[in-house]
Amino acid sequence: MTLAPLREVIAKHGLDARKGLGQNFILDLNITRKIVRGAGDLTGVHVIEIGPGPGGLTRAILESPAADVHVIELDSRAIGIMEELKQTAGDRLHITEGDALEFNYDHVPAPRAIIANLPYHVASQLLIGWLQRASDFQSITIMLQKEMAQRLAAKPRTPEYGRLSVMCQWLCDVKILFDVPGSAFVPPPKVTSSIVHLIPHLSPPDVDFKKMEKTVALAFSQRRKMLKGILNANSHNGEKLLSEIGVLPTARAEELTIQQFTALAKLL
Repeated sequence: MTLAPLREVIAKHGLDARKGLGQNFILDLNITRKIVRGAGDLTGVHVIEIGPGPGGLTRAILESPAADVHVIELDSRAIGIMEELKQTAGDRLHITEGDALEFNYDHVPAPRAIIANLPYHVASQLLIGWLQRASDFQSITIMLQKEMAQRLAAKPRTPEYGRLSVMCQWLCDVKILFDVPGSAFVPPPKVTSSIVHLIPHLSPPDVDFKKMEKTVALAFSQRRKMLKGILNANSHNGEKLLSEIGVLPTARAEELTIQQFTALAKLL
């Protein structure tokens, strides 16, 4: 069965992009195939896609050696498109209508990987949820607004380095693969996007996720302020704690490495 061009699919199903759903569609299959290649070897992997829309990325995943694709879509108009695609893909395409924030990922067999063009307004929430169970995924390959992607990969002592940088790099190897200009989307957003590839570390984290998250949030709550003062204001002996992890009392959150944040979380 020959698949119709994506523009025809969008017109047939009235899938005009809705701002409230953060929709911007990629119709260039060369780009979607490049994203899937960036996800690495998918042989036998059960891939999860968030918000497939007209299915450009879904088609590229189905062309790969992935075991199957589990799409999660909130927009009922796109569900009809997925049902049509299933006529070709058969049992390799599984469709869930609903909110990805509420999806039970345990329903997808292992090994699992995520490949998705994320709506910008829920990207952080989704990512934090995945990080809490990072070891459940072989990899996470996502399209984000470029500024957010830079934050995930940022190094200490840079303006972009912050809470997401620490949490992502604590649990995963983070790599920005390539940028995608706004002109590649329908409708074209006013920002550039980036493809980010995260590979969870094999060794389990040695600090509880919530404890690490709380420590990092506290440290960056006033990023211009010295950590000693922030810790003192929260009933800790800031200078003593920082001394124990080999950090000067004048240090600010953006100066600490992932290892130093981990050491601080253990002490708090």
